Amino acid sequence: MSTARELPVVGPALDRVDGPAKTAGQARYPSDFDAPGQAHGALVQSTIAAGRITGIDTSAAEAAPGVLAVFTHLNVPPLPRGPMTGLGVSPPAPLRDDRILHHGQHVALVVAETREQATAAARLVRVGYASVEPVLDLDDPRATTVDDPWGLDSERGDVEAGLAASAVRVEATYTTPDNTNNPLGLFSTLAAWDGDRLTVHDATQWPSMVRETLAHVFGVPETSVRVLSPYLGGGFGAGLRAWPHVILAVHAARELRRPVKLVLTRPQMFTSVGHRPKGVQHVRLGASADGRLLAIEHRGRSLLAAEDDDYEPFAAGSAVAYACPNVLTRDQQVRANVPAPVSMRAPAHAQGGFALESAMDELAQALELDPLELRLRNVADVHPALGLPWTSNALRECYAVGAERFGWSRRPARPRSQRDGHWLVGQAMAGVSYPWYQAPSLARATVTADGHAVVGGSGMDIGTGTYTVLTQLSARLLGLPPERVRLELGDSDLPKAPQAGGSGLTGALGSAVHDACTKLLDAFLDLVRDDPASPLRGSAPEDVLAADGGIRRRDDADRSETYDAILARHGRRELSADGSSTPARPAELGMAPAGAFGAHFVEVKVDEDLGLVRVSRLTTVIDGGRILNEKTARSQIIGGAIGGIGMALFEDTITDPVSGRIANATFGDYLVPVHADIPAMDVTFVGEPDRASPLGTKGVGEVGLVGVAAAIANAVHHATGIRVRSLPITLDALL
Repeated sequence: MSTARELPVVGPALDRVDGPAKTAGQARYPSDFDAPGQAHGALVQSTIAAGRITGIDTSAAEAAPGVLAVFTHLNVPPLPRGPMTGLGVSPPAPLRDDRILHHGQHVALVVAETREQATAAARLVRVGYASVEPVLDLDDPRATTVDDPWGLDSERGDVEAGLAASAVRVEATYTTPDNTNNPLGLFSTLAAWDGDRLTVHDATQWPSMVRETLAHVFGVPETSVRVLSPYLGGGFGAGLRAWPHVILAVHAARELRRPVKLVLTRPQMFTSVGHRPKGVQHVRLGASADGRLLAIEHRGRSLLAAEDDDYEPFAAGSAVAYACPNVLTRDQQVRANVPAPVSMRAPAHAQGGFALESAMDELAQALELDPLELRLRNVADVHPALGLPWTSNALRECYAVGAERFGWSRRPARPRSQRDGHWLVGQAMAGVSYPWYQAPSLARATVTADGHAVVGGSGMDIGTGTYTVLTQLSARLLGLPPERVRLELGDSDLPKAPQAGGSGLTGALGSAVHDACTKLLDAFLDLVRDDPASPLRGSAPEDVLAADGGIRRRDDADRSETYDAILARHGRRELSADGSSTPARPAELGMAPAGAFGAHFVEVKVDEDLGLVRVSRLTTVIDGGRILNEKTARSQIIGGAIGGIGMALFEDTITDPVSGRIANATFGDYLVPVHADIPAMDVTFVGEPDRASPLGTKGVGEVGLVGVAAAIANAVHHATGIRVRSLPITLDALL
């Protein structure tokens, strides 16, 4: 039968199988669902960042047209906090007491017959506060700190000795602001109870986690909860938690005994579903005169919510980024009166990559060495901490191919030496990686009497192409055309699969799908093993392959049989098999599981008079292991790179330093890249299937973003001679 080893390194560029439904408006997103008799919710949020509620007057709201109930901490019983998840603790329960911990905290939920009535009534709720001065700054002496809660700080060798032995040293501090995930689709929850059975349509990247959380909070079996999210209007990490508004919608639905729908507003998306946290990083590098790294010290500090947890170890990636004998990484979080941070595409590595790759560029300048050559001399050909060979690593090839395609050899070494009219031109690069991640997963594959297949798991497609690549994979493994395979995703009643996040879903769910399809073929062979009417009688798995809608012998193409024929003869309507995947471990492999590697080469143009920055060229070469679909993978790299451009030049969630209010919580004020800001991008894939996964994939959802901001900042320096160490790069820094 077809195996993962027989799959090509780069798969065909199959168009998205969900494309027709999306372009025709037939793909239903969470906010598109309604239920008979549903009511609508609207949130009331705090107007202070720290203090206590002294009183809530809900009488006017309760008397408003269509209002069914107003929920506050005074009439909502204490709800338990959700369980520990694979990505950490659940957020605190909503409306648990009178304390205010950040501006925009939910203080009430108004439920009415229509959304307009609920919104109007929410404005009538009067809340009194006793405010205190909030903690909003990393350097506030009143703040409490959290040191390395996940044990990711690292140290090897002696950094001080390495720095002392270095011929050249650089030391710098880099700052990154809060960025907000801002998916296009507003997050929405529709909750409906039928006795003790709960059905929820939710904007989540992790249906099985939301199911577990709601079962825990509301004291019902997990089998009584169904969470649906077949399509999502973007997430970028915001959908990786069961947020307080979800709990509130479910609670209101249970109390009112009717479905309740709650859709966040755009300003509420800035305060309610996380953000990439701001931080400060201090980097010290030391190298020999010939450019060999002798010491790396990377320390990061970032903001954390007052009573929530989301670890962003900015510095951790530097421990394994380069071959270096002396390394120290430390991360610290500072608790503040801010909305809870959350993973945002390439969490921690987006910020850490900016600092480390900027510092590497500064080191190259100090050494008077080509920045690419500096990185080549320090490639970690084995895992720097474990000393084990990588399961795959084509970083050197990324550098070589990228340099050739970009024309790096024509780059002048001296900054501020190229012009295009009144534009200063600069070229620079960054080397990047994103760590290997895979969680356990289950999947199911079924072939029906009409010769079609249904394959799926509870994982979901956030727009990355999961429907498409798993359709391709299933079709290849079962010997069916893609149009005869239907993927089912985004339903917690399906076999349990992990989150769409961490660049790990394709590897996890895809490996489980591979296992399920393999077992399904075995099940068909079991049916015909002693069947005298079957040309496949007595065949073993190694004797056959899947092709042409069924199974045929490898040694005799005439000895074949279609699935529908087998099922019909045995009186079966369908045949199913369950599959699973388990993450590989270094001890089992004798190797270090490798994440994706890559290199970004960037050209920018800077208006000498106005300080405007334009990215004019971007070449990216990625080692993502086996690429199942080049078209969707390329799209992921482009999307990640656009996120990196936004991080470098535009995105900055501005918090008022006195009130704690987010001052630019709209698309009119929070800047993101638009089409005119994005150049044509050259994306190339290199490398080979990775040995840590049955599929050989590594995941490419996030590596396209890591290092782009650093490459742009380095290119700005090459163009202008000005080193910018704080993002976003605004024109005032260049004038």
